[in-house]
Amino acid sequence: MHILLIEDDLDLGRALQSALKVEGLTSEWLRRAVDAPASVDATMVDCVLLDLTLPDGSGFDLLARWRNQGGQGGQVPIIVITARSAVEDRLAGLDGGADDFVVKPFATAELLSRIRAVLRRSARQASERWVLGELVIEPRRHAVQRNGTVLDVSPREFQLLLELAREPGAVVSKSVLAQRLDPLGEPMDFAAIEVHVSNLRRKIGAELIRTVRGVGYLLQA
Repeated sequence: MHILLIEDDLDLGRALQSALKVEGLTSEWLRRAVDAPASVDATMVDCVLLDLTLPDGSGFDLLARWRNQGGQGGQVPIIVITARSAVEDRLAGLDGGADDFVVKPFATAELLSRIRAVLRRSARQASERWVLGELVIEPRRHAVQRNGTVLDVSPREFQLLLELAREPGAVVSKSVLAQRLDPLGEPMDFAAIEVHVSNLRRKIGAELIRTVRGVGYLLQA
């Protein structure tokens, strides 16, 4: 999963990127409001960590712009990370569309827990064990079970399964998968995706992943 970090503090930014990497999350780090994307898309970004006080603008303005765009942008979880602790700021952030509000200084472990919580909610899962029919997926442990049997899937296969599991029963296009499976590089080749899907089917059960010809794949759970 991919995180957009907007934070101007060098030490904190480096520390958060390192912590996200250990957690198995990829990230892009920006330090100025002007560098932030005009919109955020739920097919490209899983969560935004947003500082409110940036050297060239306000995080509140970015929050308002993204939430007002509607569509996929309205679905991206946004966690405010800020030194501003006044009740008025908390209310403005949460009422403005933030999913969580974390005041600096904070424990990195707590922030990671909050990230996991908003990602679970966006996938409509109540706990860290994602239960989808016979499948149980544990994102933090990179573990998969079917009917209680632990399945041996590669990191790339696990990433693919997690992307399909975010919207079980919904078609995820190959173009979206290509971008999300390698968010920091060139989109993955469709042929490579087909190979990973084939391998994953063999391990979890071919009937669980259906091909929608000319579009993509869906997880049947």
